[in-house]
Amino acid sequence: MQATLSHPKVGTLIREWRQRRRLSQLDLACEADISTRHLSYVETGRASPSREMLMHLAERLDVPLRERNTLLTAAGFAPIYRERPLQDPALDAARQAVELVLRGHEPYPALAVDRHWTLLAHNRTVPLLLANVDPKLLQPPVNIMRLSLHPQGLGSRIVNLAQWREHLFLRLKHQIAATADPVLAELLRELQGLPFDASRSRGDPIDPSGVAVPLQFETAHGVLSFIGTTTVFGTPVDITLSELALETFFPADSRTAEVLRRLGDGQASAAA
Repeated sequence: MQATLSHPKVGTLIREWRQRRRLSQLDLACEADISTRHLSYVETGRASPSREMLMHLAERLDVPLRERNTLLTAAGFAPIYRERPLQDPALDAARQAVELVLRGHEPYPALAVDRHWTLLAHNRTVPLLLANVDPKLLQPPVNIMRLSLHPQGLGSRIVNLAQWREHLFLRLKHQIAATADPVLAELLRELQGLPFDASRSRGDPIDPSGVAVPLQFETAHGVLSFIGTTTVFGTPVDITLSELALETFFPADSRTAEVLRRLGDGQASAAA
């Protein structure tokens, strides 16, 4: 009984992922080109899927690589996706690509995060924007979501905090819906419980017809305004790479661009 509770049956996991994607058995059967009866038998445990069928269903359900390993294990197969640290020699080419993007984005800020928003790497501009942040929040592992919204992090300096907070919560909710990650669910609860004074936040609610949600925060150089982009690896077969994202920020106005150029020139002069 304990083993059954600890390790859900593969059919149960497939049904949960199907329901999470809001697909009926007929929808998934049509997408996977199998009969509804066979899919029903798999979900109820009356039929055991082959490894190929399991990976076929996982592909149609867009199951993350980490959870595909869980499906394989539940079905009695060996996991096929490896998880290596980013410093592993096998990931040299990918790591160099990450470093190239981060350096090439200077003088604008850019950073790399994992699936739980843990900071993995950043370019030289990022520390310049973290002045007056509580040093405790900068002790590894640094969580970028927590750093952004905590009152002793950037939360007290973000001009449009209500807007930015709503944006980050929406991103987390989408991630949780896509991955069912309990760590992200707990992170969202933690962030929602952080002190927040809506009266101090300026800026308008998120405009669905707008171009992008800006990040505006106060610095020693005045209010800087950014728009962000997210980059992921297109065809990863390693769990670490599949969960890695590059968050890059561009100036949303000419003044911000000029301030960052001056900061970048100052760094270059100091290095020389």
